[in-house]
Amino acid sequence: MATLAKRSTIYFDPIIHKALKIKALETSRSVSELVNNAVRETLAEDAEDIAAFEERADEKLISYAEMVKRLKRDGRI
Repeated sequence: MATLAKRSTIYFDPIIHKALKIKALETSRSVSELVNNAVRETLAEDAEDIAAFEERADEKLISYAEMVKRLKRDGRI
């Protein structure tokens, strides 16, 4: 069974709205489809970020000063 779309009101900056309408026309897609795809991509990136943070949760924290010292020692700065 197909999922039903939910309706929501979104207020865009006028320039962004114009750009979305033009892109929708040029790509034969709706503004809703463009926005849904952009939000889906952003949520996927967030999921990747969360996974990366969780993966590194047990790493020891170091200070900024220590990081600069390491970079200098390794010849990176």
